[in-house]
This record gives sequence, structure tokens and C-alpha cells, in this order.
Amino acid sequence: MLLALLIAPAQAQPQAWAWDDGTVPYVQTPAEIVERMMRMAEVRAGDFVIDLGSGDGRIVIEAAKRGARGLGVDLDPSLVKLATQNAQQAGVGERARFEVRDIFETDLSRASVVTMYLLPDFNKKLLPRLLALKPGTRIVSHDGSIGDWPADETLEMRTPEKPVGVGGISKVELWIVPAEVRGAWTSHLPQHGGAWRFQIAQRYQMLEVAVLAEGRDLLVRNTRLRGEEVKLVVTGVVKNRAWHHYFVGTARGDAIEGEVTVSDGNNNKVVYPWLAKRAR
Repeated sequence: MLLALLIAPAQAQPQAWAWDDGTVPYVQTPAEIVERMMRMAEVRAGDFVIDLGSGDGRIVIEAAKRGARGLGVDLDPSLVKLATQNAQQAGVGERARFEVRDIFETDLSRASVVTMYLLPDFNKKLLPRLLALKPGTRIVSHDGSIGDWPADETLEMRTPEKPVGVGGISKVELWIVPAEVRGAWTSHLPQHGGAWRFQIAQRYQMLEVAVLAEGRDLLVRNTRLRGEEVKLVVTGVVKNRAWHHYFVGTARGDAIEGEVTVSDGNNNKVVYPWLAKRAR
């Protein structure tokens, strides 16, 4: 939902549906977009969803129908009352709670999923708090970027029932809070190359990685960081032969643990355990 009654900064460029005084009127999220947001965030039982600017409660209610629990916050008491009534009528009142609260004073630490339909200026202000959430937390926004943080997934679709905007086009974007993996990492693969070194530079979920094994620089062909999951595709000469290495691991603190699949390009593959430690 588009949050009501929050005052935008004077330098902000309000979207076409903002009032002259800088406040943002309440606009319902179309039902089709709610469904897409749930699917992109993979909302399921065990999740805790926080909807910022919850309006009539439809996002939290839909999450509750999928077995999740949720909290919707809004500054308009009448909308909070309406959302609470809607949740009771939908039979999910025990899992869907609504409160009158400022989004900037809302504790987001419990959330495994954060949803919002706000102006980009508000999203940008939330950026530091969103990045500080537990790695793997999913964030879904309808028609609003989050500063310069690139989305992990983007969907554009026609939404004929959409009451605002041009051409009835909606954009739904997903971000997954990335683990902090920047720094120097060491790993020992006795079966394949011995000592390995990984130097990782990070900007949000985007990585630049340099890899050294047996004193040789290897080519990093691809990288991905999705929450705590790290994937690296590395090729180069190890043990005097050209090899392809596919590293997959889970980053927690100063360790990445997983496995590496080594192949020679001729369908000969071997899988080894992979444990990397960050140098401090």
C-alpha cells in the first residue's frame, strides 16, 4: 500500500499522485500485484512479514493465508481499524496484526519479508535499515526503487485496474539482503591445488573476486551472492591442467562452507568439500 500522511523531504521529487503539501495519499495495491509480490518473495509458513504502509491490510492478510504471520503499520488509524476488521473477516486475525505506527520507528528486525508500496524517496531513507537486516531477508517493493541498490529480480506487468501511473504498468522488485563477504579468504583443497586465496570486493550483492591457486591467477567467470549463498565459477590451470571449478557455499560470519565441483570439460566431475576462512 502507498503510505498515507508521511511528509516528504523538501528536495524530493514527488510522483504524480503526491499531494502539493508533500504527503502521499493511500492507494490500494491491485490484487494481482499482491499475488506477484507474494510469489517473488516466496512467502510461506514460518515467515514473518512486515508491510510498511499497510492500508486495508491486503498484503499481510494474503501472507497470513499462506501460513505466515505478519504486521502491518500505517499512520492512519481508520485504515488500521479497517485492516484489522478485514483480517478477522478473512479468518486470519490471529496471524495478521496491524498498528498505528511511523515506518521509520518500526522495528524491522523480526521480519523475514518486508513489503512496501511507497515513494522512492521514502525507500531511499530506509536503505541503511534494510541492509542491516539478517542476510536472506526478502524485500519486495511495488513501484519504488531503494536508492542505488540494484534489485535481484524485476518484473513489469500491465495492471488494468491500477488507479495511478501511466499506461497501467506496475513494476515489482525483489531484493535479498546480502551477507557481508568482502575481504581476503583462504581455503585448503588438498585434493586439488592445495592453498587457495580469494580476494572479494563487494557492493551490495555484486562481487568482484580475484582467485589465486598454486601461485597462479585464475579466471573468475561468474559470481553470485544471494543472501548467504555464494557461487563462483572459476577456470584456470591447476595441477598442470585446465579445470573448471564451480564453488557453492553458505557464508556465515568469517566462514564460507559448501562444496566445489571440479570438471575437465569432458564430463569428468569430482565434488570436494569447500571451507573458506576470512583473514582478519
